Amino acid sequence: MTQLKAPTKERTLSPQRSVRRISSPGKSPTNSGLLPVMDVRVFDDVLKEDYFLKRRENPPLIGSIDQGTSSTRFVVYTKQGRIAAAAQVEHTQIYLDAHAGWHEHSPLEIFENTKSCIEAVGNALKRKGVNLAQKPLSAVGITNQRETTLAWNRQTGIPYYPAIVWDDTRTQAIAEQIGKGDQDLLRDKTGLPLTSYFAGTKVKWLLDNVKELQIDLADRDKRSDVCFGTIDTWLIYQLTGTRSSNPNAANVGGEFCTDVTNASRWLFLDIETVEWDSSLVDTVCAPHQVPLSALPKVCPSCHVFGVCNSDNGVPLLQKVPITAVLGDQHAALFGQTAFSPGEAKNTYGTGLFLMMNTGQKPVPSTHGLLTTIAYQLGHDQPVCYALEGSVSHSGSTIQWLRDQLQVISSAPDSEKIATSSNDGLYFVPAFAGLFAPHWRSDARACLVGLTTSHHKGHICRAALEAAAYQSREVFESIERDSGVKLKTLNVDGGATANKLLMQFQADMLNVPVVKPVILETTSMGAAFCAGLAIGVWKDVDEIKKLWAVATTFTPQMVEEERHRNWNGWCKAVGKSLGWVDIDREAGGKGDTMDDETFDDFEDAVELTRKTSLGIGMGLAMVMCASAAFATGFLVGTKRVAK
Repeated sequence: MTQLKAPTKERTLSPQRSVRRISSPGKSPTNSGLLPVMDVRVFDDVLKEDYFLKRRENPPLIGSIDQGTSSTRFVVYTKQGRIAAAAQVEHTQIYLDAHAGWHEHSPLEIFENTKSCIEAVGNALKRKGVNLAQKPLSAVGITNQRETTLAWNRQTGIPYYPAIVWDDTRTQAIAEQIGKGDQDLLRDKTGLPLTSYFAGTKVKWLLDNVKELQIDLADRDKRSDVCFGTIDTWLIYQLTGTRSSNPNAANVGGEFCTDVTNASRWLFLDIETVEWDSSLVDTVCAPHQVPLSALPKVCPSCHVFGVCNSDNGVPLLQKVPITAVLGDQHAALFGQTAFSPGEAKNTYGTGLFLMMNTGQKPVPSTHGLLTTIAYQLGHDQPVCYALEGSVSHSGSTIQWLRDQLQVISSAPDSEKIATSSNDGLYFVPAFAGLFAPHWRSDARACLVGLTTSHHKGHICRAALEAAAYQSREVFESIERDSGVKLKTLNVDGGATANKLLMQFQADMLNVPVVKPVILETTSMGAAFCAGLAIGVWKDVDEIKKLWAVATTFTPQMVEEERHRNWNGWCKAVGKSLGWVDIDREAGGKGDTMDDETFDDFEDAVELTRKTSLGIGMGLAMVMCASAAFATGFLVGTKRVAK
């Protein structure tokens, strides 16, 4: 494997007031940590075996854009389902100090990073003798962070506001107002509870707060120029569009569409008819009127969404078709080849997402899960459904220890310094409330059971254990809703490299935990689906043969210890509840922007990097907390503002 490091282009920093940006892209000798570092890798053995030795067979290469919460990847796969090359770069996380819980991304930065990753992979492959300009990729698939929502103008290509990230909490009061005490008001049609998690409440917030958007929607001539979308729709629009002459935009005139999996996360889609429902849109967005033309066309996951334009700023994708789109967790389910009812996977990413295929009929949940669309493999194919448990903070909890408290310098350090036992310390990472199966937006993160004997090793241990406990909550809910007893759990995502976590997960579930050979199941799922659309693989059975087991973790914990750990976690969750008075905190209207915050909009769109608190300060905070709450618990943990 060849590994390269390439810093991305530096951007101008504009003056900032209340906007706080956090980016932890790593360092390189050339940029002293000031610029994001792109990780570029080429797998020489895969190229040799799957490409060069098979040149007479004209071997196809499939591209996969994996746009996540923390970073963007571009991965090239061979027909054998192996990675030939990949590039990845983190993007800026935008928080506003005046508004705890707000989380935004720059749509323009995301597309720029997507272009940079594609260019980096193309250059790396060219140095190895694979010229994508002469022999283009056969197809490209897209997988994306779901629910992250933005609006832009079709004519100018300019976003009205930064993308509101899926774990942003500003719309909690909006969700409460829509439901009027009934969180399940829309569940029969949408499969979803009314919470701030889903795209629809974010659309409502944009309608309430962004003046230019309000003006355009009120103008009959300009109303048709408004586009709402999730990140998949934004990327399709950019890749199939042409360059805009406006310096604050990327491209214009692209295809405006989404797939069934992303559409099922809006609160606007009837998941049985698989169409936008105007009554749902009106219920969520009232008193605003949103024409259905402002919503993307809903397409199957496996489908020709469009062809990359020659003037889109990505010359290596010229005339390459986009033939698959899936939300990230649906792509991971597809990459784990969970094609049959009862097959499940658990992804440990920024959040944590356990999903099980339930077949061609939606299964209603009575245990705090989501009924969602798993995928659809063409207009003439049935829709496949799934049950899902979504947890907002998993890998991001470790990232918080790294970036905010700075008790570790990298994610792997969490395993190195974690103690062998939690010694009674529990960490409930409810930074954005509790998602499945609780759906408690009034919860906040807490460390429970702190004593003066605890240190950063215990905090790391508690943070890792939290992922396993939350997985068990969802695991048991899926078994209750589906009536299916899961005998193993297939896992993927970055945290599966943590052996301590994987073993503890097997111990707490009391079933084997299975890691596949290829852990990049999200990007692989998008590649599989894209290749299936153009005949690289003839059917899902051929794809299933490419999946293989790498490691299995078997339960080793005695029942008494498992019971003690679980009881401690359940008590800790109870301590996190009722911390936020939603109506009072939001003034009964949902969090809104003051004039100064609105003025900071243009600042928020710019790329920035801001160093977090020093490691000494981070450790001091932990030690002070330990001393102050020696026999109690620390409740209401929030992001540290500098």
